[in-house]
Amino acid sequence: MKRTHLSAAIALACYLTVGAALAQTAADQTQATNVQQRASVSTTSNTTNDTATKRGVQQMSAVQVRAQSLALGGGLMSVQEAPKAVSTISRDAIVKSAPGATFVQAIASIPGAVTATDDFTGLNDGTASIRGYTLDEIGVTVNGAPINDSGNYKIYPTEYGDTENMGDITVQQGYPDNDMPIPGAAGGSIAWVTLDPSHQGGVDFSQSFGTHSYRRTFFRLNTGDLGPVRSWVSYSDNSVNLWRGPGHSNVTKVDGKSVWTIDADNTISASVQYNREIKTNYESLTKAQAQADYKQSYLGTYTPGQTSNNYYRLHQNPFVNYMASLDGEFKLSDNLHLSVVPYFQWGEGGGGSGTTFSEYNGKGSNNPLFKVVNYDLNGNGKIDNKYSNVLVNSYSYSYTFRPGVIAKLNQDFGLDNTLEYGVWFERPRQAQGQVFVPINYATGIPVDVWANNASLIRYSNGVVQKTYDQYTTTTNTKAFITDTWTPSDQITLTGSVAYVWSKRDGFMYEYPGSTGSLTSKLAVSTKNAAFGGNTSQTFHDFTPTFGAKYQLNDQNQFYFGYGHTFRAPINGAVLSNAFANYGKNPVAVKPETADTADLGWRFYGDKISANVDAYASNFHNKQVSGYDQNTGLTVYVPLSRVHVRGMYAEASYKITDDFTAYGSYTYTQARLQDNMNTLGDGIFYTRGKTMISTPKNVAYASLNYNHGPFWAQLNAKYTGSQWGDWSNTEKVGGYTTFDFNAGWNFPDFGSFVHKPYIKVNVYNLGDRKALTYASNVGAFLASNPTNLKDVNGVVLFPSAPYYSVLEERTFMVTFGASFH
Repeated sequence: MKRTHLSAAIALACYLTVGAALAQTAADQTQATNVQQRASVSTTSNTTNDTATKRGVQQMSAVQVRAQSLALGGGLMSVQEAPKAVSTISRDAIVKSAPGATFVQAIASIPGAVTATDDFTGLNDGTASIRGYTLDEIGVTVNGAPINDSGNYKIYPTEYGDTENMGDITVQQGYPDNDMPIPGAAGGSIAWVTLDPSHQGGVDFSQSFGTHSYRRTFFRLNTGDLGPVRSWVSYSDNSVNLWRGPGHSNVTKVDGKSVWTIDADNTISASVQYNREIKTNYESLTKAQAQADYKQSYLGTYTPGQTSNNYYRLHQNPFVNYMASLDGEFKLSDNLHLSVVPYFQWGEGGGGSGTTFSEYNGKGSNNPLFKVVNYDLNGNGKIDNKYSNVLVNSYSYSYTFRPGVIAKLNQDFGLDNTLEYGVWFERPRQAQGQVFVPINYATGIPVDVWANNASLIRYSNGVVQKTYDQYTTTTNTKAFITDTWTPSDQITLTGSVAYVWSKRDGFMYEYPGSTGSLTSKLAVSTKNAAFGGNTSQTFHDFTPTFGAKYQLNDQNQFYFGYGHTFRAPINGAVLSNAFANYGKNPVAVKPETADTADLGWRFYGDKISANVDAYASNFHNKQVSGYDQNTGLTVYVPLSRVHVRGMYAEASYKITDDFTAYGSYTYTQARLQDNMNTLGDGIFYTRGKTMISTPKNVAYASLNYNHGPFWAQLNAKYTGSQWGDWSNTEKVGGYTTFDFNAGWNFPDFGSFVHKPYIKVNVYNLGDRKALTYASNVGAFLASNPTNLKDVNGVVLFPSAPYYSVLEERTFMVTFGASFH
């Protein structure tokens, strides 16, 4: 390739911000992803070996050839070479799952992972923790671009991807590689990629039906090779009724990917993920509520004039977002490789609930009073002059604008030494707040579920009423370098260090525009008057890592890995803590850090493969929510130390050519080392207690059968008992679920219909009932019937834990084929 063309291609990878068309054939859906070589972030999620030396690449190429005959659990295990804890779920396993499953559901078998979802269809998000670290403490990327919320690091799995488009998924359980563009990964990382486009053009189609009126239609157009470019674009329409309580979820996705093969050494790929959803939220239940009525949720009935917000039409979650990214891979010389990944993320939407307003036209009613209007708001034809008597829809919104880029060079120094170095920069902007929308007095339905500007409730002076108004600009910068040395075929040593710099600046106003509020006696008060302002804070740290691997022979390897991680405080902590006590006595906020070490053994054989790993992690300054009595703000306080100790083991056994068994077991002990000072709610006695939603014992087993056109899979997962509150006074029991997947691949129908198939998925085969995950991290003490006091004599504030609920037995059936 001419040097001028190479320069133009590099510039394109750096600055191009548009997506391209995308696709893949059904024949490619069964491809294995055990490729062990230097690979780009958009080709495979397992980039732990992208710093391998030339000697290491040669060894991995030999392993790749041999991997096809190894026992790898039907895709639930993959050959790993990195000197650290890492697991990969391959395409072979993903295609067997539910058609709309999220990446969180797909990692249920990963050692150390505890996953939960309210809905097996994948249409109501879900959550996970890994070794006690929650999902917002784990960095997540898609095709090399970060998807954690730029403000609070949360993940909403439904927003990203269809299983038909997923390539593989890799979890780094302890700490991420330093070259990953993730700012909030205190406890590891999850990465997944979309499939590369096929060289064969055509159309893929599937249709799914299931329990609770589940419907899903999926199309994918494959262009095949159009000169040096091949692409696919897909569309899916998903809907389901909630399995408990009224309501439904509707999700539309458009994904795409293009690959431009400039020549044998230089490529550019482009990918996009688009999502539009309107979902009814499930109500989290207390233990007592679940025992009384396991299938309860928000009510389906509304009475005109009611003030209770427990009506399902008030709890809608509309959101629209897209992620676009490029991946430019360029060979600058025989020993120097450049990778550039620019990305852009945009999102808009929010979540609904309900609250009450007062209709009042008496003295002072012309002033901007919070949650007060001087006109007929409920539409009953009069101004009631009553306190808090009109039900409205409260809407918490978020708007995100997030550009970023990561660029790195990989340089070989002879056969045995490789250096990778690069930088990452992003500058997301995020606006957040809570506004209010009237409801139809007769039906209780919000007049605008998206809370557009024209529908909002305003003060008498025309200013929009808000509970809060926030804007944050976050600047994340990282410089990193990794050195890998292979002095012999048996020994691999790798060392890395990164410098991470994160700045959050912006403003926060509580009750903006308000001069006060109304008391229950219809008197004007200065309570809820506006306060707030601008603030800015900077956080930074070095994140060193080290790894060593000893390859005893073709089958056995031993490894040790250590990593230090860093997570800047969430934007809410920076903003709210700055204005605690009305800004007169701010609450200090600290970044989260962790030091993690792994010691492990791996064995890969033709009949059996296994991995055993022992780990220890010291977690510092875990952010938990506290309460400021003066302002009513939720502030964030650090839990100084958490010690996590554990081990896991996984193994795959090839019983016959048709039968394969896989099993994993994880033991985790996550102990709090200090009492928890929540400020206004007291100092809770948490020292020596176990972290919430962190079961000590988790096990997974899978039996796979594959013969000719028929395949079947029986999975079982045991999740041990777990605490719901930080003081360890309420525990929910452990539970075991069984899932069954099966399919039949038919022969081609003529020359046009290829790879027709049918797939059946059954979740929770035994119809087990269980509480799966504590949803409210503010439950420090489940109950306090004896008025227990802290060391300062403050009566500790109780709060009952709320939980996600395991869905009842659920069926899905999918028909599909390719046409070309």
